[in-house]
This record gives sequence, C-alpha cells and structure tokens, in this order.
Amino acid sequence: MSVNYKRLQHLMIERDISNAQLMREAKISANIMMKIKKGQYMALDKVESICKALDCTPNDILEFLPETRLAQELKESTK
Repeated sequence: MSVNYKRLQHLMIERDISNAQLMREAKISANIMMKIKKGQYMALDKVESICKALDCTPNDILEFLPETRLAQELKESTK
C-alpha cells in the first residue's frame, strides 16, 4: 500500500494554512513537508502532531491506496 496526503493538502487550502504555518504549529520539519508532497511514509508521531495542530483525525489528512500491479510485480521480483 502507498499513502496519499491529498486530503491534508486540501484541508490546508480550505483553512488557508501555509506550509510554514503547519510546520510551526505542528512542530514538524521541512523534511516532513517533503514527505507529504512526495507521498512518502512518515512516523505516526508526526501524523499525530499534524492532527493535533489542525484539530482533525488521520482520516482527514491521509488515505492508504493499494499498490499498482506494476509496483507489486517489482516488489515480488526483488525477493
């Protein structure tokens, strides 16, 4: 499965919150912001920090997506 943070990005737009504001309020680094933009996994404590800062739940900011067939085949071929 892969993770998608589009919900977070939409929430930030709706609430007019900049990346800098989120970083400051959630006490997260620019590295975490890059992970959000690239759809990479981040530690659960960072998800918690973001949720506390935005007064929301993880379901409001992320979703898990099934791996594509190609990604699954690549994963299996490296075993």
